[in-house]
Amino acid sequence: MEAFSPWTLFVDLGVISCLLLVCKWLRVKMKLMQKFFIPPSLAAGFLGLALGPGGADVLPLSTQTGTYAGILIAFIFGSLALTSQRSEGQGGSIGRMWAYSQAGLLLQWALGGLLGLLVLRYMWPGIGDGFGITMPSGFCGGHGTAAAVGEAFKKLGNEDILTLAMTAATVGIVASVFIGLPLIKWATRKNHTAYLTDYDELPVELRTGLLVPEEKRPRLGTDTCSSISIDSLTFNLTVVAAIALGGYGLSKLVGMWVPGLELPVFSCAFVVGVVLRKIFDCTGAIQYTCPQTISHMSGMMTDFLVAFGIASIKLSVVVAYWQPLVILLLVGLVCTLFYVLVLGKLMQKDCWFEKSIFTWGWFTGTMAMGIALLRVVDPDMRSRCLDSYALAYLFIAPVEIALVTFAPMVFMSGHGLWFAGSCLIAGLAVLGFARLKGWMSNRA
Repeated sequence: MEAFSPWTLFVDLGVISCLLLVCKWLRVKMKLMQKFFIPPSLAAGFLGLALGPGGADVLPLSTQTGTYAGILIAFIFGSLALTSQRSEGQGGSIGRMWAYSQAGLLLQWALGGLLGLLVLRYMWPGIGDGFGITMPSGFCGGHGTAAAVGEAFKKLGNEDILTLAMTAATVGIVASVFIGLPLIKWATRKNHTAYLTDYDELPVELRTGLLVPEEKRPRLGTDTCSSISIDSLTFNLTVVAAIALGGYGLSKLVGMWVPGLELPVFSCAFVVGVVLRKIFDCTGAIQYTCPQTISHMSGMMTDFLVAFGIASIKLSVVVAYWQPLVILLLVGLVCTLFYVLVLGKLMQKDCWFEKSIFTWGWFTGTMAMGIALLRVVDPDMRSRCLDSYALAYLFIAPVEIALVTFAPMVFMSGHGLWFAGSCLIAGLAVLGFARLKGWMSNRA
């Protein structure tokens, strides 16, 4: 293994940054990338994979790019508590969105776990118990969750899961775009969209990703500190970095107190972030943090995470598992599409397609892809989909964190069937609760 130094990180970061710039330029110039809304981070990752040490080996990327994922995801999850806003919404819409999203999340984990354990493992005995959950790890959580789950499995002795989960996340993002956009075209022809009547009339800023003219450019954030003492961006970054470091320390402390139990750093960072948010709220210090600035920093780290994650995929591992992986991902996409459209039309009282296409982007790619698809059909955000989701996610997030935190340990200990079965029961219970509340009918 090559020696790692700060200059290794410097070169890796510089190379990926150059690839991001090139791919952003291609997004502006290439009609194909505009047509399918291909994110520059996704294209940069593919270029890094093709030209890096795992491909043609013409770029000076190190073989350590896969290790950055665990650090970046700690920063991303550590910032969540500081960016959540308690916006006002309507109770019925929030309840429907919560049940719709929570049940879908649980059922996707159940599908992956049960398909891997009860079907694929018997067809290919060497794949291991945790193979099936690479699909929900990559789909519902994107490259961030894939990195978290993969790193946890790696520490427990299974290094292949990281590559497989990253591959699932990459396939999910591609599917979210290449299936999501034809769905939007179909919906406009069938008059299922509430605000978009002609797909071909999309504004240029959605296609190129450049905000022109200037009045369409929102503020990056608000200065909360005088630069004579400390720059506002520096202050917000240090808060997030301190949370991430606290998560690392908490993870190590738990490992010392309970030998054999090593909680993922990202989940500990989330806990530290929640505690710090409570302290900031009580002391009034929260007014000196800027949610918009922190959200942009989180988005920046996500872009680098996606690019580094794809570039670090080990093609030899993908080739070794390609047959069960294809079955797992295809079944996952078909079942997710069925759930999103059928349950979305049944459970959402208004703007059902707008909310469904957002959920499709989230359930297969990332939150950013969900928002991108939503902006295509609802550019002015009149559906209030994000308002309902923001409040609903306050109840979804702890469940998602628990799934990602404990799934690797449970599957590696041989209790994966119990875990997947519990997800199935919980998902069906949420739908049953929604039916009792009258949320299973779009007429009420």
